[in-house]
Amino acid sequence: MGIVLGGHIEKAAAWLDQTGWQKLQRMLVVVVTCLIILWALRLVSRAVARSMAAGVGEHNPEIQRRAKTLGAVIGNFARVLVVSFFILETLQEFNVNVGPLVAGVGIVGAAIGFGAQNLVKDVIGGFFLLVENQYGVGDIISVGDKHVGTVERMTFRMTMLRDMEGRAHFLPNGTISDVIVLSKQFAKALVDVDVSHDEDLDRIMDVLRDVGAELMGAREDVLEPTEVLGVEAMTAASCTIRTLTKCLPGQQWDVARELRRRVQVRFKLEGFGRPIPQRMIINK
Repeated sequence: MGIVLGGHIEKAAAWLDQTGWQKLQRMLVVVVTCLIILWALRLVSRAVARSMAAGVGEHNPEIQRRAKTLGAVIGNFARVLVVSFFILETLQEFNVNVGPLVAGVGIVGAAIGFGAQNLVKDVIGGFFLLVENQYGVGDIISVGDKHVGTVERMTFRMTMLRDMEGRAHFLPNGTISDVIVLSKQFAKALVDVDVSHDEDLDRIMDVLRDVGAELMGAREDVLEPTEVLGVEAMTAASCTIRTLTKCLPGQQWDVARELRRRVQVRFKLEGFGRPIPQRMIINK
């Protein structure tokens, strides 16, 4: 056993003396080149983020989300580029002719391109989504009224959303046509308040404005006092008064819940009655 092991060690030492050290040196150069590529692409990502922040402030949340999205896409591209480069250079160092391999991959890629039109469509769609800055990582979006959530990850091929229940939605970019961004620059919390016909509507609207002003003073995410638009609808049992509260993007649901709570408390203090559905029963 020792003799066999010694023979293997001697063969390995002879290989290192002849060509091994040169191959190891070349592989070290390949590894260093891969690290340089990753470092250079990271610098490009940071430069893009700085150029985007120029003139608008680097603390702008939208710019930060945009830079994070581009950084993630560039990072994915860098990993694919480095892995491909490393594999090809490693094969060349071990005397594997990569010419036919590259040509074969090109032919296979062309065949796949004809058969995988949806994949090409997804990649092209993702490219334009990034270029046009429709949304980015951290934005809250609604896609086709079926998928609503926060963008957690975005690549050239797909977008991943996380909804309020924690479910992950993976959407191919080629299928995304109608997008509603719910967290762009600002948002508005819409709250409808139903009141009885017997109440003084002008007095109720004044109270709603007071509650909105108190809400703005109590919360930093409320940008403007609540705007009372007026009577939105009328039914046999109630009148509906619509309010809008301008707030930070993504906070409209929390602001709306807090406004409803404050309105309920204030209405009790003011003695306002809530509408009661009326039913008429006729006995014949």
